Amino acid sequence: MNRNALSRPVAAGALLTALALATPAALAGCGGDGGTAGGLAGSVLVDGSSTVAPLSKAAADIYREEQPKVNITVGTSGTGGGFEKFCKGETDVSNASRQIKDSEKAACAAANITYTELVVANDALTVVVNKANTWSECLTTAQLKKVWDQGSKVRSWKEVDPSFPDQRLDLFGPGTDSGTFDFFTAAINGKEDRSRADYTASENDNVLVQGVAGSTGGLGYFGFTYFEENADKLKAVKVDGGGGCVAPSVAAAQDGSYRPLSRPLYIYVSNQAMASKPQVRSFVEFYAGHIDEIVEETRYVPLTAAQKADLGAALDKAKG
Repeated sequence: MNRNALSRPVAAGALLTALALATPAALAGCGGDGGTAGGLAGSVLVDGSSTVAPLSKAAADIYREEQPKVNITVGTSGTGGGFEKFCKGETDVSNASRQIKDSEKAACAAANITYTELVVANDALTVVVNKANTWSECLTTAQLKKVWDQGSKVRSWKEVDPSFPDQRLDLFGPGTDSGTFDFFTAAINGKEDRSRADYTASENDNVLVQGVAGSTGGLGYFGFTYFEENADKLKAVKVDGGGGCVAPSVAAAQDGSYRPLSRPLYIYVSNQAMASKPQVRSFVEFYAGHIDEIVEETRYVPLTAAQKADLGAALDKAKG
């Protein structure tokens, strides 16, 4: 994605908070742990959420300009798949579109792997329909649950609302290893993993985009960024979480008014890798220190001033 992509408004006070992060940014710009520019080498292994992957890939691309000898790989096995690898010690950083589960914490603890959670951006999980859909401008969370809940037999838009046409409903969504799937099912259906199974599932968001775009009755969900990249093919539906219809947007995700589908996005960093691998420490410091640039390039929702302060504090703890 072009480095000069359309910028996003940053929350008030972000500049002051950015100054608080100047030390890790400067360290990263000078090569991290005592190295000169271009002086580090080795690998950094990142895996996990496909939603967070563009952020980590952008961070890696910008970082390589200063540390070309560091090889950073970013996999997309889903949040759950990423934590499975992370808690086996196979990766250094795990991308996640939800917080780590208790079962995953236990797996990490059993392998003596400690970690630090860093919030790197925000997202507005977006419900999308086909461009030809002129009837569903807004859906309530009750209607979404009626469609997506475990055991649902809804097959037509008319079954969602009697005022809708008798158009076949074709569903597209993330697979069960996706943190987006976990977040959506918990927010809409009341429990993680509680979802009907008869839909087209994929960990590749582009497959979901193509599916909804190719079906007049298509309905799907994924991250806000993927919708923005494909706004010419799809239409975002407003969501009524009880306070009226709200469209997904940067402002609504930051202020929490896009309920219940706004969320933070995370990376989890191995404390052992931070301590033993200078290139991992340097990359993570760079990631946090350049978070505004990374978020702008990838068109995610920026951190608030408070979130940026928390990021700086969490990074200091990880370094310690």
